[in-house]
Amino acid sequence: MTVVFDIAGFKDAMSRFTTGVTIVSGIEEGEPVGFTCQSFVSLSIDPPFVAVAPARTSTSWPRIARAGSFCVNVLGRHQVDLGRAFAASGGRKFEGVEWHPSPGSGSPVIEGCLAWVDCAVELVHDAGDHELIMGRVLDLGSGEGSPLLFFRSGFAALAPLGRDEERE
Repeated sequence: MTVVFDIAGFKDAMSRFTTGVTIVSGIEEGEPVGFTCQSFVSLSIDPPFVAVAPARTSTSWPRIARAGSFCVNVLGRHQVDLGRAFAASGGRKFEGVEWHPSPGSGSPVIEGCLAWVDCAVELVHDAGDHELIMGRVLDLGSGEGSPLLFFRSGFAALAPLGRDEERE
């Protein structure tokens, strides 16, 4: 029996799972580097681990990986322009972006983000056309605001449900 996998159908189905939007950042030779990533998850509380999954085609992740640490910046809905800018390949993405070094690794924490999670690379695993990176949490912080979301291959914003909608 031959099974034909429908890649377009897979992409369409997966695009219906709403995720948050992050910028994974790091330092290479004293310069900030980063990329937009919606493949981010909390893995463990004790010990604290998170994971990101950069595409193998990423030109930014290998630069960050060499440092052995990274910071996940959770974007707010007011940061859609940053999400778009960091999704582009190449260029000086941090030009004009306010950030400060994280206390643990020195990776960039982007000002105004909803949360940041500073990590040391714990494990790198082959994941097909991506890599699965497990990070040991070194430090973190949180801010206020509404999240920037990714849904059906585009940015979206959260709309709170009314009481009647919550019951449906």
